[in-house]
Formats: sequence, C-alpha cells, structure tokens
Amino acid sequence: MLTEKSKLHTRRPEQTASRRDFMRTSAAASMAALLSGAYHAHAAGSDEIRVGLIGCGRRGVGAAQDCVNAAPGVRIVAAADLFPERFDELRKGFEELKDRFAVSEDSCFLGFDAYQKVLACDANLVILAAPPGFRPQHLEAAVAAGKHVFMEKPAAVDPVGIRSIIASSKSAADKGLAIVAGTQRRHQADYVETIKRVHEGAIGDIVAAACYWIGDYDYYTPVPRAEGQSDMEWQLRNWNYFTWLSGDHIVEQHVHNIDVINWALQGHPVAALGVGGRQQRTGPEFGHIYDHFAVEFEYPGGVRVTSMCRQNKETAHRVEEYLAGERGTCDPRGKIRGPRPFEHKGKPPNPYVQEHADLIASIRAGAPLNEGVAVAESTMAAILGRMSAYTGQRISWDWAMEASQLDLRPPAYEMGDLPVPPVAVPGETKLV
Repeated sequence: MLTEKSKLHTRRPEQTASRRDFMRTSAAASMAALLSGAYHAHAAGSDEIRVGLIGCGRRGVGAAQDCVNAAPGVRIVAAADLFPERFDELRKGFEELKDRFAVSEDSCFLGFDAYQKVLACDANLVILAAPPGFRPQHLEAAVAAGKHVFMEKPAAVDPVGIRSIIASSKSAADKGLAIVAGTQRRHQADYVETIKRVHEGAIGDIVAAACYWIGDYDYYTPVPRAEGQSDMEWQLRNWNYFTWLSGDHIVEQHVHNIDVINWALQGHPVAALGVGGRQQRTGPEFGHIYDHFAVEFEYPGGVRVTSMCRQNKETAHRVEEYLAGERGTCDPRGKIRGPRPFEHKGKPPNPYVQEHADLIASIRAGAPLNEGVAVAESTMAAILGRMSAYTGQRISWDWAMEASQLDLRPPAYEMGDLPVPPVAVPGETKLV
C-alpha cells in the first residue's frame, strides 16, 4: 500500500488558484508596506506595538531584541515559558534595552497554558518562539485572539500541524492580521535583489537547483539528563534532538535553504526521495534524530533539486543555495552569472532585524504581511524529505498533504512519562 499511497497526483485547479490568490494578496500587502515609507514612522498612542513573547529561550530572547531594535515605539509587555529561569535570562537580555522592556512579575506566565495568558494581555503582536512542535497550537490561538504574529521557523513538525498552520494563516488574512516568519533570507537585501532578477528572467527558466546546510552541531549542545527529571522535562530542555519538538534538523535548520528554493521556483516540490541516517550522534543525549540527510526533490516541470544537510563535527561546511537556468547560474546570496550578470554590492542590513521592521511597517501601514502559507510550504517540503528518509519511500506532496495522518504530538502536555521513539529505520518505519 505504500507504493499506492506514494503515487503522484495532479493538483486540483481550485487548489492551485486558491494558493495563488492567497500568495498574490500577501505579495500586494508586502509591496504596499514597502512603498508606504512606514519603516521610519514614529509610534504614539495606538501606534505603539506591544509585544508578548511566547518562548523565552535563546532564539526567543534574540527575536524580542531584534523586534524592539527594528522600529521605535515597540515594547515587550508579557512573556511565557515552561521554566522559571528563562525569565531571568530574558531580563538579562534587556539590561541595555530597559526602556523597551515592560515585563513585570505579574506578566511573566509559567506552564503549558502560559501562552493563553500572554494572549489575554493587551499585547497586539506576539512572538512565537517555543519549540516548533507547539507552533500550530500557538498560532491558532494567537489568530483567534486577534494578534499579529511573528513566528519562528519551522512552522510545524508533521503534516497535521502544517494543515493547521495553513488554516490559521488564511484565517489571519481574513481578519487583516500579519504573520511574518523567521525565514529571514526573504528580508535580506542581497537575496531579495537577486531572486527578483531571477523572477524577471535573468537566468531563464530554472532547470535544476541545489541547497545545503552542511556543518557541525556546536550550536546545538545536547543537554544531559539531570537526576530526577521526567521524560517530558528532559525532552523539552533538549528539544533539538526529538522529532516531535524540532522536526529533526532537516526541518528545524535546513528549512532556511529549502525555503530559498521554493521562493526562487515560486512553488513547492511535488515529490521527495530521501536517504539519511545517524553516524556520529549515537548516544542517548542526542535523542533519536538523524545527523545527515540527502533528498532529491522533484518540482513541477520535472525540475530536480538536490538537498543535503548534515550535523557532523570535523567535516566540511557548506551553507548555500545554487540555481541553474537555461541562460545562466545564480548564487542567491547576490551573484548571477550569464548574459545578464549581477552582483550585489555592499553589506545588507541585518535580516534578523529587517524581518521585524518589515512586519511592523506593514502593520502600521494597514497592509499586513502574511507569510504563513509560504513558510508552511517550505516546512512541509522539509518534512516530506524527512518522512522519505525515515521510511525509505518516495512520497508525493499531495499524498502527504491530503492523506497523511502523521501527528507527533504527545498524548498529554504534562511533566511525566514520555518514552523516546526508536531511531527510524528505512524499510521498517511505517509511512503514516
């Protein structure tokens, strides 16, 4: 039955039209914000951006700092996390930004339901920076509460979560709410100018592409299990190494590069065939995820894309993307070779700050950006590659989006028992 489930299907016309309409609306909102000049607007009264932070780990604190540095009139007013020491780390991160920090003891919320308490505050923008496994639940609640959203990538860890993200993104669009994702390359000037030229035909039709995040794992130091810790607490503290929380590193990290390919090709893959495994990181502190993947993605028109990611120490590094067209080649970081060459000059503004500047400008201009579907599709492409590598099966996009029931959420959100699944074995791990 795996072969039958994995057959390619033709995307229904109404699905394609719906997606194109949604993306066109989002693009128009983006352009309106850019043309408004609102990046330099001074906030006063109702123009103030009051930010609630959900997830106060390293990336959450960094995103909050980037947000307040992106524009005047922005303050952090509430925070949520599962661990109380995170609030001390948050306060420390704002020692030099005290005028932008208005989080009191009463607006620090602890526990699995803490996000709901932040959403009940007077914040008008929330940053979703908890581990990705929580993202669909948090986004759905944020949109229901009428909040603008900055959400870190990836958008989810399984197809069920992706379907939720897409539904929430469309609901946000209907409500006039902004969603900007942490795929910062889409806000990075060298990438933006280069991809614009690719879309204008600078290298002709793209015939092949490749993307890489090949590096080590020093950034993701595993967290040893402390005596007396429950399964749930340890996994949460060591979240990078559990698929239900991170999606595996192809999803959590390599999504950046896959997103650039989707952006350049203006769509998502139709199928994936992947391999992967676990060679260096074999101890229990590394959970059950893989340490390397290689995936061939097939895009519409037969375009093949090679995707490689690895987290092994003392190995070669490569973090980049490559596009081959009918009339030239492209490094999306700012260089086109061929009859219509281009090279971006100068150092672009910090994209981690720029993505927040673009978000805030769009809110103040009344033309909210909505990147929810785009980041959902890039995340789903990464999930497709992981599912293929874990099971050994070629998997179509349509089957994964329409039929897969893979849902990695735990039975309960509580500090208790949560057995670690075995490491996936291709040919034995079932396609769900």
